[in-house]
Order: sequence, then structure tokens, then C-alpha cells
Amino acid sequence: MTISIYDQLVPVLTGMLSNLDAILSKAEADAEARNIDPQVFLDGRIAPDMLNLIKQVQIMTDMAKGGASRLTGNEVPSWPDNEQTFADLHQRLAATRSHLASFKPEQFKNAETRSILLKFPSGELKFTGKDYFLKFVIPNFYFHYTTAYAILRHNGVQIGKRDFMGG
Repeated sequence: MTISIYDQLVPVLTGMLSNLDAILSKAEADAEARNIDPQVFLDGRIAPDMLNLIKQVQIMTDMAKGGASRLTGNEVPSWPDNEQTFADLHQRLAATRSHLASFKPEQFKNAETRSILLKFPSGELKFTGKDYFLKFVIPNFYFHYTTAYAILRHNGVQIGKRDFMGG
């Protein structure tokens, strides 16, 4: 039996997005219980030169929606990155899960060999679908997911591996 890119992307990232949604709910409750302004968590970062929690969630969701879209030859939806509250982040996570749910396994046929071109102000990156998925989408998704988790843990939110991994 082979494991398809669909199998590795849609259900797995959907699960991780749900886990982060639950973690954010715990962070909200923790901020209220400890009488901490929620903005402390939202603006939190691990090091001064790192991005804050909000940006970590934005990039993580961009990896999920962009990965599924590009690997199926679809246009990547453009979202404004204007989240400012926990409610906004919950909404973005829900929108990303909804976007992933719109894909069917057959749309990923030949995704491994699809040509992917990413354009940045500093240049372009060219990938096969397989390399894009394995060497760009997955590492970036998990880097930003882990960093979001670590920001909250660093700020004293009582979360652990079980929260990170989910059910």
C-alpha cells in the first residue's frame, strides 16, 4: 500500500490545525485565569528576532492552504493577514481546515511530479511536487506550529506533548 500526498497532507495537517485551535483555547483560558492581557500571548515571541504568535499561525496556515492548492494545480486563496485576537486566529484555523476539506484524494493525482514555482521578491524557488511537499511545506508548517506552541508554553500556558499531538 502506498501513502499518497493527500494522505500525508490533508488529514494530518487538518489534525494539527485542530490541535493548535485547542491549544489557543487553553491559552485564552489561562490568560483569563491568571489575569494576563491576552495580547501578551498574541505578541509573544521566543527571541527578539523571531515572529510573534499571530504571525506563526498565519504562516502555518499559509503552508497548509498553499501546499494543498499548489499540489493540486489550484489557485492559492489570498487572505489579508489581519488577525489581531484569539477569535481571529480561531477563525483563520477554521478557514484553513475548511479549505483543506474541499480537496479530494483524486485531485492529488500526479502531485509528486507537478512543477511548483514560488516567486519571492528575492528570487524564485522551483520544485517538483514531491520536493515542495517534503522539503518546503512540511518543514515550514511544523516549524511554525512548534514555535506557536513554544511561545505559549514559554509564557506558562499549561500545555504538553498530548496537546501538541492531539487525541
